[in-house]
Amino acid sequence: MPTIRTTVSDFIYLASQSPRRRELLGQIGVAHELLLPTPDEDAESLEAVRPGESPKTYVQRVTALKLVAARARFVRAGGRNSPILCADTTVALGRKILGKPADALDAERMLAALSGRTHRVYTAIALAWGEREVAACCESRVTFAPMTAAQIAQYVASGEPMGKAGSYGVQGLAAAYITKISGSYSGIMGLPLFETAQALQSLGFACNKTS
Repeated sequence: MPTIRTTVSDFIYLASQSPRRRELLGQIGVAHELLLPTPDEDAESLEAVRPGESPKTYVQRVTALKLVAARARFVRAGGRNSPILCADTTVALGRKILGKPADALDAERMLAALSGRTHRVYTAIALAWGEREVAACCESRVTFAPMTAAQIAQYVASGEPMGKAGSYGVQGLAAAYITKISGSYSGIMGLPLFETAQALQSLGFACNKTS
């Protein structure tokens, strides 16, 4: 990786396909370009859970691995001197990790487990700029009202649960069933903005820039 220069970067690289993370970066005035896995990368294998691994340890480890892969991708692409941001979100019910659903039945199973209960959402971030790295992890809690099987089936049929940790999106239709949130709303969405802004600023990148 190149060493940090004294010049000010006007954008960051986001190593994530999540449209929500893109929207959230825009909310704090951070311009970005995507730095996505290439077809020859086995990105899915990075998210494999190790036996006995706690949800917090898991999400931090996966995010760190994503940063390693993104830094190698950056070098291959000959990118400009700008920060690289990686993130990962996991939903935890006790010590059980609820990842992205494999299909509609899997989504229904997860939502039935979350119904009427409080769970935790962990989102970890990892940033690199030149030789420097910084990481943080945000923990929030979400409480769901009891959901009937019909309500769960209707929600799953909307397609919203697919591709989302825990099979729901807090910013979407699922909000009708959420009775309480404690912690970072943006963290539950997939990118804790306070932690992200603090991490960027610690590397010398200015947030809240306007055009």
